[in-house]
Amino acid sequence: MPKINLLPKNVAELIAAGEVVERPASVIKELVENSIDAKATQITVEIQRGGITYIRITDNGIGIEAEDVPTAFLRHATSKIKTQNDLDSIATLGFRGEALAAVSSVSKVEMLTCSENSNEGIHYSIEGGEEKFNQPVGCPRGTTIIIRDIFYNTPARMKFLKKDVSEGNACASVVERIALSHPEIAFKLIRDGKTVLTTSGNGDTKACVYAVLGRDFSNSLVDVNDDINGIKVSGLICKPFACKATRSGQYTFLNGRLVRSGTVIAAVEQAYKNSAMVGKFPAFVLYLEIPFDTVDVNVHPAKTEVRFSDEKRIFDAVYASVKNALTVGDTRPEIKLNKAPFNPFQRVIANEYRQQAITETVTKTPAPQFKQEPVKTEVVFKSKPEFEFMNNFAVADEKGEKIEPVVTPKTNIDIVVEEEKPQVMQPIVEEKDEIIIIGEAFSTYIVAQMGDSVFMIDKHAAHERILYNKLKAEEKTEVQALLTPVTVTLSSGEYDAVINNLSTLEKSGFEVEDFGNSTVIVRGLPVFLTNEDIGNLLSEIAESLITTGKVSVAKEDNVFHTVACRAAVKAGNNISRFEMLDLAKRVLLDKEIMYCPHGRPVAFEIKKRELEKQFGRIQ
Repeated sequence: MPKINLLPKNVAELIAAGEVVERPASVIKELVENSIDAKATQITVEIQRGGITYIRITDNGIGIEAEDVPTAFLRHATSKIKTQNDLDSIATLGFRGEALAAVSSVSKVEMLTCSENSNEGIHYSIEGGEEKFNQPVGCPRGTTIIIRDIFYNTPARMKFLKKDVSEGNACASVVERIALSHPEIAFKLIRDGKTVLTTSGNGDTKACVYAVLGRDFSNSLVDVNDDINGIKVSGLICKPFACKATRSGQYTFLNGRLVRSGTVIAAVEQAYKNSAMVGKFPAFVLYLEIPFDTVDVNVHPAKTEVRFSDEKRIFDAVYASVKNALTVGDTRPEIKLNKAPFNPFQRVIANEYRQQAITETVTKTPAPQFKQEPVKTEVVFKSKPEFEFMNNFAVADEKGEKIEPVVTPKTNIDIVVEEEKPQVMQPIVEEKDEIIIIGEAFSTYIVAQMGDSVFMIDKHAAHERILYNKLKAEEKTEVQALLTPVTVTLSSGEYDAVINNLSTLEKSGFEVEDFGNSTVIVRGLPVFLTNEDIGNLLSEIAESLITTGKVSVAKEDNVFHTVACRAAVKAGNNISRFEMLDLAKRVLLDKEIMYCPHGRPVAFEIKKRELEKQFGRIQ
């Protein structure tokens, strides 16, 4: 057996540094977290060449006392832990005392710091773990750390770094996530001399999300703010129709620390179930505040993975908070039309239009619709009339006020009008919230008007959601007995799934009995299922039960979903105008009906103002 040697101090420090310093981005993470722990309200990060040659981090925190500066660069030197009991309730981001030691062992480091109780600061330099100088200097309160030439003394690790742009992107990602974790701190990122990120630090989460993640992400968010069983859950979640194809838009912050938590992700995605489209994932920025002694943040060197003492309590709190937020804050998706390329109905001054009317003949437009009984009218012309009518396009006077159309006769004529009974004509007045069926497009989409909006309603998705909600609300679905029971033979897996979930099927309106040898007898179906291939339907339900697992609620949901989908009116099927109106009322007057169980939107809204923009009526 080879002889066992004690590693030299410098070699041991290089190995230990590898757990903390993987690339420039990890240096930034550790040192910015130290700035946050130092109560900084302004933090600036500057990098050059992806942080490989230059990193500078400046904060206005409490600084470090002069006599403590050399000690801060020793391994396991920290101001945040003193006794073993402190490990049970860690409330700071950095606490191991390894960051400065690890960084200084693989780079050239300078520090300028001035504590809140001192009149002068300290300029300290260390390279490869060896102190170069330590002298007083005038500097503002706070700390500035400059890191040059990372891995200059470990070329084997240098070769694993990626291109400058890739390393720079990783640095930017770290700063962005930390900025999201603390909206109350003003962050600035300068990359190769150009400022690429600025947050206000005013504590406004939406403003911070807008600055970091952009307008598109910010425009479809719903507020979350709940306190359940001592767990505070706040932040922003996307509306179901804005879910993404990947989980890249998911950010969880636990007591101010960015973490990865399967529990939180599972709770959020379960809350979106039957609202988000299949294969799409909700985007969110969530902040959890929980007692420090109920979470272990020391299970991973990078402190990004945590372990909860009560996973179910966390799951339930997050699930309920997100579900409540979706119920209150979600709205129907609105269609935004592109701006019209030109305005054919441009407003003109009245005098200009009258001058134009002298030389042009304008075709009379149809009059507004009026409620009126037909009357007999005889018109006798003594000479051929020639009229010029002002058209009904928007016309304004010099003050921009709308004027009524005028009639200018070209010749002198006499008109005799004889009416049996003169009647007063009243314009048709519709109630604002009355739902009017305009028609149906492609035998699939109901077009309805309500108030100042036109809605396009997917009749299958809408009916499917209505039936699904009905199934969930009832204790037991009404059953229609089959005149002739149907025998269905299933695969062994499907058979086991059906036999082990007979109570779930019964609640959904199925009467199924075990017949042995992978065969069951179906004696009844949900009352609204007709003309179904029972064997195919039962096989489909069995597959959904297999993929669901052991969660009983999820099993019921999947069965309800399958039944509702099969029973709902299909695209292309004709329905009466009365049925269209009934469906539209159910959808538009019930906020619960927003998405089908697959997560597709049930209706899209087009506001009147969007149409008026297209027709040039408004700008």
